[in-house]
Amino acid sequence: MQINRNFLDLKDSYLFATVGRKTAEYKKAHPEKDVIRLSIGDVTRPLAPAVVEAMHRAVDEMSRRETFKGYGPDQTCYGYEALLSSIAGSYARKGVTLDFGEIFISDGAKSDCGNILDLFSSENVVLLPDPVYPAYADANVMAGRKIIYADANEANGFLPMPNERVKADIIYICSPNNPTGAAYTREQLKVWVDYAKAQDAVLLYDAAYEYFVTDSSLARSIYEVEGAKDCAIEICSYSKTAGFTGVRCGYTIVPKALVRGGESLNRLWARRQSTKFNGVSYVTQIGAAAVFSAEGERQISENIAYYRENAKIIGDTLDRLGIWYTGGKNSPYIWLKCPSGMSSWEFFDYLLENANVVGTPGSGFGKNGEGFFRLTAFGTEENTREACRRISELLQK
Repeated sequence: MQINRNFLDLKDSYLFATVGRKTAEYKKAHPEKDVIRLSIGDVTRPLAPAVVEAMHRAVDEMSRRETFKGYGPDQTCYGYEALLSSIAGSYARKGVTLDFGEIFISDGAKSDCGNILDLFSSENVVLLPDPVYPAYADANVMAGRKIIYADANEANGFLPMPNERVKADIIYICSPNNPTGAAYTREQLKVWVDYAKAQDAVLLYDAAYEYFVTDSSLARSIYEVEGAKDCAIEICSYSKTAGFTGVRCGYTIVPKALVRGGESLNRLWARRQSTKFNGVSYVTQIGAAAVFSAEGERQISENIAYYRENAKIIGDTLDRLGIWYTGGKNSPYIWLKCPSGMSSWEFFDYLLENANVVGTPGSGFGKNGEGFFRLTAFGTEENTREACRRISELLQK
């Protein structure tokens, strides 16, 4: 018996597990300290009332024989019509037309970002930005693929553009970006689309944070860019949009126009999902369908506005301190340059020990993340204000 030895090439610990362990160790040693976590991207606002009401109705349906649901539709990867209609409607409001057969329901974007790789040979070359969300890299290391990196750095605002001399088969783009909060304009995304088509590559576009976009020059979907349906798969999540981190639901768009190696990737993904996935629960799907209703969108917009205000509080604090950063304006993430030339982990320890505030060291996202640090806007307003007060007091000493 042979194991998949590619797993041995992974780092010993997932970044956020390391942050969690170090935080827990500090709290155990200092139980009297009030530690504020602005590290992991978990939400703190409750589900929107429209979502809760829809889920209650769905639970009631499950309690009656005449409305009980077992397995979902025959092709469970597509989901119930109410949810597909809701998602298609949200895209229509962005000027994008989708066929229901192009929408695949999942238990979240993170799963699909890894699982979509089943469609591609392990011989394909993967292009990732550096710094990068660790799950993208880890999933490809597990498969033994060659990974090359596009340098994201302070000089380019952490928005690398394609190098025509570099050959890639699979390209990951997250915009607004995790961890840097930087977001591509439509014009910049058009360059990436043209590059992918010239390379006969596939763009894997993570749109988990699209609801934080307020700047009209930025795209909320890759399909707002001409030609994207010929080269891009879009992966979306309800986690940050609607607070579903503990509910779990997402959706992936695989256009029917997307063909590689003479095969429809839409057909292959449907085949893969029908074998390896049995769908998302009825109660969850009905709750998700309410997210993009008129009332649901109004309510989730209030929650998003709450997090945007937290991001502004952090950004305003950094502005006053004269610290360089990206994100915070169209993103829940703030990516700041560590003060006084500290390394990422040095600043982590300094902030934890002296301000009792936890963030995420940028070096955990790649070599270009060294010397940078991520804070999130997903805490409570009270904790965000208090954390910023402590940071200001510490760095002004």
